Amino acid sequence: MEHRDLITLQKILSELSVAKELLGDASLDAFLENEMLKRAVCMTVINIGELAKSLTEQLKGRDPSIPWKAVSGFRDIAAHKYQTLRMEDVYTTVTSDFPILAEQIISLIEQ
Repeated sequence: MEHRDLITLQKILSELSVAKELLGDASLDAFLENEMLKRAVCMTVINIGELAKSLTEQLKGRDPSIPWKAVSGFRDIAAHKYQTLRMEDVYTTVTSDFPILAEQIISLIEQ
């Protein structure tokens, strides 16, 4: 693994942790009612997607089960179509998909 990819994966893990910390134990309703929280979490989603875009194709090919295109695509939606972004999808992504992504990245780093 290239050093640059390792550093980027570590940064993604850090951003995943930030999203989890920001959300804390907020319910979906609490999340939807808190504009600052929504914006902060969306910025973290954007950061994760941007970092994912900078990974080498060689690294991305090492584990085809990691949905790098979906991660990058969600970033694009959050960045360019924020007003139409379904915040329910953001909440589900952070609470359900991000923990799985973190486990996949940890496994990739440990290989």
